[in-house]
Parts: sequence; structure tokens; C-alpha cells
Amino acid sequence: MKMDFPQVDLPREVLAWTNVTEDVLNIYKQSCRLQACIIAICNEGSMKVSINLLDYEVRPNDIITLLPGTIIQFQEKTEKVSLRFVGFSSSCVGRANLIRAIGDAYPKFMEQPVMHLSEDIASYLKDYFSLLARVSCNDSFEIDPEVADISLQAILTSVRLIYRKYPWGNDSSNRKKEICQELIQLISQHYQTERRVQFYADRLGISPQHLSATVKLVTGSGVLETIAYVVTMDAKAKLKSTHLTIQEIAYSLNFPSASFFGKYFKRYVGMTPLEFRNS
Repeated sequence: MKMDFPQVDLPREVLAWTNVTEDVLNIYKQSCRLQACIIAICNEGSMKVSINLLDYEVRPNDIITLLPGTIIQFQEKTEKVSLRFVGFSSSCVGRANLIRAIGDAYPKFMEQPVMHLSEDIASYLKDYFSLLARVSCNDSFEIDPEVADISLQAILTSVRLIYRKYPWGNDSSNRKKEICQELIQLISQHYQTERRVQFYADRLGISPQHLSATVKLVTGSGVLETIAYVVTMDAKAKLKSTHLTIQEIAYSLNFPSASFFGKYFKRYVGMTPLEFRNS
């Protein structure tokens, strides 16, 4: 991961608010890269936001899904705006394998981080966010890490199921999106042993150049970056939630040595495996 933007994390494992206004959003007036995972729903008003350098308009009942590594900037509001949000810190995210929770919806998350919800679905999620807000804002109550992990899994699974129903349309770009979905499924099955673009291109029956161009167009990331996202998510989970040595984790992910694994991890995460484990 490039360290080209200020890194922003959350002070607690789980943090939720029911009424985030421009006073708080002004913190993100400058572009920053999230270390946390944040899901928000617009209560009222509208605003413009830049996500991974692309502009979006956020309106009532729109859901915003921001995965770790997302570059975010709130640009301007067109009227009084209020968001309901829940966020999970890098510590919490580090114990999870997000790609398993997201599954084949990953390309949709990347292509469409802002999506409109029906009134009913929005109200269900808002109620759940409100419950988490009551708990996370109570200074006398500390959310157990296991509860935090389950909450993260529950929300991401809910959002993934919502995205499954998202209409992709019938245009010519459909095949490009299908390729990305198939790629994610293949990576989930083979990332522990295969990190070569050629391997996945062969399995999909297309050239590496075609695969790279398609993934870049749909997700904004390269194939190697997408593979690395899955690999490092698994590595982070093992570093935070197991007592495996770094060498054992390296071998479990088919790296030839702990040193090679360490260089790969630092390239995409910005710190060594040991620094991440101790953070």
C-alpha cells in the first residue's frame, strides 16, 4: 500500500454514531486513506464525496461502504447533511478475513461504493447501527473483541447480500464485471499457492493483458493489487488472531521464506508483519 495519504484509524474497535454532521465530516475535508472499515447511511441532506479519487453524490438512504485502504474526501454539502455510521478499527479488521465476508461482491464494492437502499432495508440497518451506537458510546461498557468481530461479519454479510441484488444492467460492460467476479472466486480458492497474473488469466481463458485492463477498469486496482489484498487480509488475520510464528504464516501462504513474506507484506501494508502484530 502506498503511504501517499495521511492514514486514518478509529480510536476504538467499534465506533458508531447515529447523527454525524458536517462538524465531524470536516475532519475528512482533506484526502486520507482509511485503515478502518466504515459503513455509513445518509439520514438526510445530500453531499459530494470523493472515494478512491472518483466523485459520488450521497443522498438519503444511500449506503456508503468504505473498505480498508480506501482514499476518502468529503468535498461539499448541498444542504444540511446527517449520516449514521459504524466503523471497525484496523485492529478489529486485522483479525478478520474480509475477502471471505465480501466474497464475489468485491468488484461491486469497488465499482459502486455508494448505493441507494429501499426504505425498509435502510431502516433495518439504521436500527442495528443505533444499537451499536448505544454500546460503543457508553464509556462504562467495553465491547468484547469477539462481539466486535461478529458485528463486523454480520454487517459485511448483510451488505454483501444487498449488493448481490444490485442491478448490473445488460450493457456490454456486463462481461467485464463477470470476469472480475470470477477472478475473485478464483483468487479466494488459489491465493495461498498462486499469485501470478498468468495463472488466473489462463483459468479465465483470456490474456493477462485483457485481464489486467478489465480489472483496472471495473475496480480501479490491478490484478496483483487485488491478489495482494486477499493475501494480506489472510496474513493480518493470522498475525492478530493466532500464535503462529511469522515463518509459519509465511509457509502457510506458500512464501519461500519469512524474509520474502516480510518484504511482500510491507510493500502492500506499509509495515512489517511483526510491526503489524505489535500494533
